Amino acid sequence: MRARVGDRLVVGPDRIGVVIDVPAADGSPPYIVRWLEGGHIAMVQPDQYSRIVPAGQPVEAHAEPGDAR
Repeated sequence: MRARVGDRLVVGPDRIGVVIDVPAADGSPPYIVRWLEGGHIAMVQPDQYSRIVPAGQPVEAHAEPGDAR
């Protein structure tokens, strides 16, 4: 899993956050994420149920985790 600032992290069917920092130069986790619901900021280590949606692409409700880049 790789992310860039501006990508979205989707966890399960309804938790979405915006990646606001990627400490690792290669884009690997953990990520600093601002959750859309509530605005809470957290360092997140995604699990197998998470996926990255590149900035500018729509978040599809039923996409599978393996569909991420």
